[in-house]
Amino acid sequence: MRSAAEFHPSEIPAKPGVYIYRDRFDRVIYVGKASNLRRRMSSYFQLSRRNAADPKLRSLIHSIASWSFEVVHSEAEALLLEARLIKTYAPHYNILMRDDKRYLLLKIDWSEDFPTLALARVKKPGNFQYFGPFPNGSALRSTLEFLLRHFGLRACRDSHPNEETRRHCLKRTIKDCCAPCIGNVTQEEYKARLDEALKVLNGDITPLQEKLREEMTEASLNTRFEAAARLRDISANLEAVFGRKSRIFARPELPEITPGKAAVESLAKHLGIEKIKGPIIGFDISNILGTLAVASLVCFTDGRPDRDHYRRFRIKTVHQSDDFAMMHEAITRHFSRLLEEKRPLPGVLLVDGGKGQLSAALDALVEIHCPPFPILGLAKRNEEIFLPGRSEPVIIDRHDPAIRLLQALRDEAHRFAITYHRELRRKAIEHSVIEEVPGIGKKRKMEILRAFGSLRALKKASAGEIAQKVRGIGEETAQKLLDHIRQK
Repeated sequence: MRSAAEFHPSEIPAKPGVYIYRDRFDRVIYVGKASNLRRRMSSYFQLSRRNAADPKLRSLIHSIASWSFEVVHSEAEALLLEARLIKTYAPHYNILMRDDKRYLLLKIDWSEDFPTLALARVKKPGNFQYFGPFPNGSALRSTLEFLLRHFGLRACRDSHPNEETRRHCLKRTIKDCCAPCIGNVTQEEYKARLDEALKVLNGDITPLQEKLREEMTEASLNTRFEAAARLRDISANLEAVFGRKSRIFARPELPEITPGKAAVESLAKHLGIEKIKGPIIGFDISNILGTLAVASLVCFTDGRPDRDHYRRFRIKTVHQSDDFAMMHEAITRHFSRLLEEKRPLPGVLLVDGGKGQLSAALDALVEIHCPPFPILGLAKRNEEIFLPGRSEPVIIDRHDPAIRLLQALRDEAHRFAITYHRELRRKAIEHSVIEEVPGIGKKRKMEILRAFGSLRALKKASAGEIAQKVRGIGEETAQKLLDHIRQK
């Protein structure tokens, strides 16, 4: 975090990212995104902008006391990070995204006889598979319509529509749907079509784009220029939604599974070992721009969650957004303790990430002279498995129980880390709110918060209850406290 007076454009990278401005009370007042951080942030600190015609902009510029930024890989990633931070901090000067809108997802309901692709905004429990989120909603809608038509997947809401609905089905009439509801194709044939569509969702768009280019060329040669333009737009949307730059946001969220022993045996074969001797543990990191950073450790025994051996860590030595250094610290602390107490090592260690995270974990284990055992990294982008000493990733068929086991472990580690991070963030917010109350000492404020457990419970209490539970607090002071926190 740097003060506004210390702003030097040369220190800001000319890369896409998100920037955060805070006021003199260290409150986040604005979050913005940029394709070029240096150019965008510099515009706020020009002398001419301090007298901007827009009163909102002028007020914002005069309120900036400190700034920070986060570099990302693309504008799409910046858009998503900006939205998440705005929803987290609700900055005073960010108005446009306070309505809690969500980005679109693609959903498959595997409980249906003839599953199809549909749009969704919220992930719900059940036998669903989600892809996304997708920042470009219009491109996604257009691409979904094309995919349903191209692969002949059903676009109706019901796998088994009634006779009236079937009779008036336009998609069947113009042959945009393979009509599985009337037996035109078997479940196996329909599943094969869906599998081809899933390849596209997983980023394999090259064959489809080549076909589109061929059709576009043919249409142009036959002077069907409107048709060629439509094909060009479809290809552009396909790249925008599922291309290389967007696949990081479009990874699938698989249905909840309990892999079991068969998955452990399958993983052992893929790792080239006879047997996995011990539980499989997974690490993940959670933080927002390096703040309140935590690490999680989850444990699967015989392929199933073993929650008695879950652990969580507050990151102590890393104070900037550096996931590799955070992973290094968490691995070092956990395995140093195992070695010191002479406890058995796990059967396999999984780190959430690709080569970078794997290298950080390996470096930590080597530094503490930990005996060798199987370790791997699982990259989110294409569910690639990285192993020590191998430059190319291992790809396991998505139906293989081994990859399901690793995904379940990775997702559980992510869930556990996020839960802990949110808990710390909630406590930090509660402490900041109660610390603003005048006339009560810091120690007494913490006693009040501990007595009621949370800010929500405290707001529901009466002044009399507070005075009764906390020594040294009278009803008049307690009422002032309640009046203050209930305004927040």
